[in-house]
Amino acid sequence: MLHSQEIEDLLCLVASLDRPALVHQFKTCRAPFPLDFTDDFLQNTPLDRLKHIFVAICMQSTRHPMTPISHAA
Repeated sequence: MLHSQEIEDLLCLVASLDRPALVHQFKTCRAPFPLDFTDDFLQNTPLDRLKHIFVAICMQSTRHPMTPISHAA
């Protein structure tokens, strides 16, 4: 279970991600359940919705992104 500071850090980190970095996080995320998002979904879903989904995944996972990963387009 995440502590309040860890949740705040996670929210700040995810808020700072642009679409390419967030898509990279989705594609490299190790969740305790299967993730199967199509490229079309990741490219066409509103960014705020993707961030919400990613936070939910992170909160259910034991591994969390530590820093935003720069991803050249």
